[in-house]
Amino acid sequence: MVRFGFNIKTRTGQKVDNISIMAGSQADAERRLRQMYLQCEIIECVTQSVPRRVDTLDVEGIIGLISASEPAVRGLAAANEAPAVWGRAFRSGTQ
Repeated sequence: MVRFGFNIKTRTGQKVDNISIMAGSQADAERRLRQMYLQCEIIECVTQSVPRRVDTLDVEGIIGLISASEPAVRGLAAANEAPAVWGRAFRSGTQ
């Protein structure tokens, strides 16, 4: 993917700087830009290459994170439950 930075003039004459759009080609970026700004005039287009991420998915690491955070999730669930006193009051119809 390539990051395209646009400076444009809108159809009403307002100048807008630094509109950043990620796209595979300049034509695709301009198409997206014109969807947002109808009848705009492109004053400048700057292209910047974005390096690809090389991080891979570590399934074992994710499983470890999930299993390590399990007690915290249980603690949150217990904190969100209504106290037992409320349950008795609502079941008996009194408050």
